[in-house]
Amino acid sequence: MVDVGEKKVTKRVAKARSILVVDEVILTQLSDNDIQTKKGPVFQTAILAGVMGAKKTSDLIPLCHPLGLDNCQVHIHINAANEIVVDCTASLTAKTGVEMEALTGASIAALTIYDMCKAFSHNIVIKETKLMEKTGGKSDFKRT
Repeated sequence: MVDVGEKKVTKRVAKARSILVVDEVILTQLSDNDIQTKKGPVFQTAILAGVMGAKKTSDLIPLCHPLGLDNCQVHIHINAANEIVVDCTASLTAKTGVEMEALTGASIAALTIYDMCKAFSHNIVIKETKLMEKTGGKSDFKRT
């Protein structure tokens, strides 16, 4: 584990994104901004899973500091390319950043969408997961 004892406590925010490519069979299931399955509403379940995943990041990633998040929000939408976009924003005031929590939240939400939609089609690709921006700490970052 990295020693963060000498770091300053600052407001830290990180936003991560996962993108899923799904086929038309899955997209045709979209109704009222969600997909209904026998397991329940896909996007609503994925939002909960993403927040839960972000909160459990230190249990999943070795040497990651356990953090008490001040906030975690997951938003899901369909983009112009008909891909499912998962955005996870995590924040806290602490001595270490929340990039891993945001990345984990986006990833777990994407995996939940995969799990819940595979009954319609296995033609699902989690195309990418990436940090979009972070503030606080030594330096800020924003993907352009």
